[in-house]
Amino acid sequence: MENLTILTINSGSSSLKASVFLSDRTRLNFQYPVADDAEGSYTQAFNALFEAVADINPDIIGHRFVHGGNISDSARLLDAVERARLENITHLAPLHMPANLLGVDLCAGKFSCPQIACFDTAFHATLPEIAYRLPIPQSLKLRRYGFHGINYAHIAQQLPTRLGQLAYGKIVVAHLGSGASLCLMDNLRSADTSMGYTPAGGVAMASRSGDLDPGVMLELTQRYSYSELSWMIYHQMGLIALSDGESGNMATLIKSQSKAANFAINYFCNRVCAEIGAYAAKTGGIDALVFTGGIGEHCAQVRARICQPLAFMDFNLNEEANQKHDAYIHSNTSKPILIIPADEEAEIARLSALLLNESVT
Repeated sequence: MENLTILTINSGSSSLKASVFLSDRTRLNFQYPVADDAEGSYTQAFNALFEAVADINPDIIGHRFVHGGNISDSARLLDAVERARLENITHLAPLHMPANLLGVDLCAGKFSCPQIACFDTAFHATLPEIAYRLPIPQSLKLRRYGFHGINYAHIAQQLPTRLGQLAYGKIVVAHLGSGASLCLMDNLRSADTSMGYTPAGGVAMASRSGDLDPGVMLELTQRYSYSELSWMIYHQMGLIALSDGESGNMATLIKSQSKAANFAINYFCNRVCAEIGAYAAKTGGIDALVFTGGIGEHCAQVRARICQPLAFMDFNLNEEANQKHDAYIHSNTSKPILIIPADEEAEIARLSALLLNESVT
């Protein structure tokens, strides 16, 4: 990234995050809240960002794209053909892709530099067939993709420094935020992951259910239209449903004293714990556990509830370190348990610089 000024855009489901990586290696970070599924709110957030970076002229802009479709490229130049391709797969991630594309269009109207799409699905291109196949006819051409790959790639970059040779073993990374997933890494590559064809699957999330019995979905199709059910799947399930409408925000639920809030927390932790145990069973044991994402990094109570049943696998927390959100939160007799902050922006900048350098050499 030498001699480059890179603007990274991460328009997630609940906020717009951006960073500027200046040519002198300094970094500026920005974050703006957005309302769910509201284009006007995203536009307002982008206008605030543009005002904040008015004196900066980026050499390249890198965007997080939640879904890349059936490609294994980590990043692609956002020309007209690529933008049209991404427009055609917005239905695969309707909570995120429209905002991702809106960011490209707004930046095109503000800056004249190249724009790069970096894909969350790309890190999971290494999934073996047993992990990506669905138990449906192959003629349907549907498969499991996996998501949060940009942050998983960032974690994989950090693990050798944090764990040494152990990093190349079997590591479970729990990316827990308003969207939540887990990834089993083997030799720093994705070997399994909890999300599937869309970011609605896997463990329960703030407003997404995670995996459901197909019969439940069939029943719901009899009660609701496609648009009504789509809205429900992405906005009215998960923690907000489990807490009887109290909140989908984990911090709010933890502060609450209600029975419904406590149930939602327990349900979430139970499902995450079960996923970790499933990976251990599939691979014959795991060597380390990593927490990342807003909940994973900042909710000591959630980490404690997840780890408590894992003691039989030699995962035990150091209670003081866990409460302080230290980098290493395991006890002296435990396998490593780490907190590694999510930094999708740094990985977007790295991938964008790599692609730009490749295109001019």
